[in-house]
Amino acid sequence: MSSVLVVGYDPHAIPGVDGEALRVSLEAELDRFGEHGIDAAMTLILFGESAEPTLVSSLSSQPWDVVVVGGGIRKAEQLLPLFEQIVNLIRRHAPQAAIAFNTNGGDSVEAARRWL
Repeated sequence: MSSVLVVGYDPHAIPGVDGEALRVSLEAELDRFGEHGIDAAMTLILFGESAEPTLVSSLSSQPWDVVVVGGGIRKAEQLLPLFEQIVNLIRRHAPQAAIAFNTNGGDSVEAARRWL
């Protein structure tokens, strides 16, 4: 079974967003991976000191076939340093994994399947 790690920004930390509603939609997307026979996990991070150890722990927990980096991290200009950090940590701690990018929390399956 293929394995995918989805890395996203913690929706509870996004100003003006219903974090709980967004979290429910992200969980639904994880369920969709299962419908396609793909083992998937999600790691939600924050910009700050906890991002690196949180992500390294997830990347090192098993060999991933694909790591999907969420649009919420890539699209926010103020998160550019975090995005760069994530890509470099993936290269270092999961070098066997393809890196994919979704456009929103609802198309992570399609992003991952491009590389499976």
